[in-house]
Amino acid sequence: MSETIFTKIIKGELPSEKLFENDRVIVIKDIHPCAPVHLLIISKKVIKDFQSVKPEEMPLIAEMLEIAQQMAHETGIQDGYRLLTNNGPAAGQIIFHLHFHLIGGRQLGALG
Repeated sequence: MSETIFTKIIKGELPSEKLFENDRVIVIKDIHPCAPVHLLIISKKVIKDFQSVKPEEMPLIAEMLEIAQQMAHETGIQDGYRLLTNNGPAAGQIIFHLHFHLIGGRQLGALG
C-alpha cells in the first residue's frame, strides 16, 4: 500500500494540529472541518479500512473508541456528537488509512 497523508503526518513529515498522541493512535484537527469540532482519530498502524480490521486488531479499535470518548469530553461535545468512519469509495473514503471522524459542536442533522 502506498504512503498516505496520514502516514506522513504520523512520521512528522507534514504539519498537523495534534490534540493527542500515544504509541498507537494520533488525534488531529481536520483541515476541512464540517463542524466547530471535527477531529480525526487515526490508527498509527496502517489498516486500509474498517472491513480490513483483523480480530487481533480489535483492541486497537476499542482504544480508538475510548480516545474518542475522551476527546469528546475534552472538547465539550460529550452530550452530542457523531463518530464515523467511511469504508470504501462507495462510502466516500478517500484516504485509505483507518480513521474515525469525531464531529460536533453544533446541531447535526439526522442521517438516513
